[in-house]
Amino acid sequence: MTEETILTGDDLMMGPPSPFVPPELASHVLDGVESCSTSLRRLFHCLHVNDIEPFCQDHIILYRRCSEQRDTEIRKRIQDAEKKLATTMPEEEARERQAQLKAEAELLERRMILASGVEGVEGFRQRWSIHGRLYDTNKRIESIDLGLESRVKQEPQPEHSKSWWKW
Repeated sequence: MTEETILTGDDLMMGPPSPFVPPELASHVLDGVESCSTSLRRLFHCLHVNDIEPFCQDHIILYRRCSEQRDTEIRKRIQDAEKKLATTMPEEEARERQAQLKAEAELLERRMILASGVEGVEGFRQRWSIHGRLYDTNKRIESIDLGLESRVKQEPQPEHSKSWWKW
């Protein structure tokens, strides 16, 4: 005998939350991404009609799949955009952007420590949200690092003056 699991709205909060898209990257990152609005609309309609979640299992599963795929695609696009920015913008600006993101990550870590003192559902939601933003920020920092490293590899090495024995 197998047990059947009944999903609830809280089960949609598994894994990291939807990524925060920086305004300067939004036009490139969000272009052509499935918004999942249709499946979310159907889920809300089902909840409105049935009034309880067990009757809306198919809609919860469909929305969950769609949102996970959407979030994965957005995260990949954000990381690719950060890497591309780091290779194309002046190195000083890229390093400044990296420093800003590191400061933001440090602030999120501090907020996470404070949120650990909040109990109950509200504390869970705060920690869940902050953890997701911290994860995404650290991935963006790594993408900038990769962009800066590839920039160093692509830049031509200065030619050394010929030594007296290589004339």
